[in-house]
Amino acid sequence: MELAPVHPGDRAPVEDEEGRQGERLQKVLARAGVGSRRVVEDMIDEGRIAVDGKTVLVQGMRVDPRTVQISVDGSRIEIRNDRVTYAMNKPYGVITAMSDDRGRATVGDMVGDLAKGLVHVGRLDQDTEGLLLLTTDGELAHRLAHPSYEVSKTYMAQVSGSVPRDLGKRLRHGVELEDGPVRVDSFQLMDTHAGQSVVELVLHEGRKHIVRRLLAEVGLPVTRLVRTAVGPVQLARMRTGVIRRLSRAEVGALQELVGL
Repeated sequence: MELAPVHPGDRAPVEDEEGRQGERLQKVLARAGVGSRRVVEDMIDEGRIAVDGKTVLVQGMRVDPRTVQISVDGSRIEIRNDRVTYAMNKPYGVITAMSDDRGRATVGDMVGDLAKGLVHVGRLDQDTEGLLLLTTDGELAHRLAHPSYEVSKTYMAQVSGSVPRDLGKRLRHGVELEDGPVRVDSFQLMDTHAGQSVVELVLHEGRKHIVRRLLAEVGLPVTRLVRTAVGPVQLARMRTGVIRRLSRAEVGALQELVGL
């Protein structure tokens, strides 16, 4: 679908505290790391940049970075500097909390004073490892964790026993648990050896211990569980305990996923 061009008169101007009408688009995108101002100007000439869903075809446009949505080559770019989002590879045994009055190791201990107002997005069980998102953006955290937005999570599970041939079909159809049915979006057997199997599941459920309870229900108790993705964000090769700041493109993809 072709996007309509934006012209300077298409929207009401936004003035900053000195009376200037916003910031030049080139400056905003250069600060966001998209490229130098000259590179951004070339991208505008090529029709690769969109503001609020409309392709920008003129140079010198001013925007309010607090409110606009900017996309480059169709991918949303996070341009605000007052919000940060991180990915952590949470180790086994660490609880998902910013503090704990019982003296247990927490996610909060690991992040320290990395960013003021940082909160974890949802939870991982103490004995579950892998990808945990943390952000200073409260609305993003709320939407990513809320069931109504159906954000997919990918898990790699090591289980005891052999995987039946028809298990993927059964899990996609749905399994009844004590608190209601659960279905996976996808299921794949990754490996099997010496009475142990490794399986990958994608689901958008957020109920407590849902993956462990689901696999136990079908006769495959979990011996190790790692979350490898949340929506478009991948754990990839992050080492245990490592924290990295998400790129602006990754944050933009998360925002787009939950309608921000």
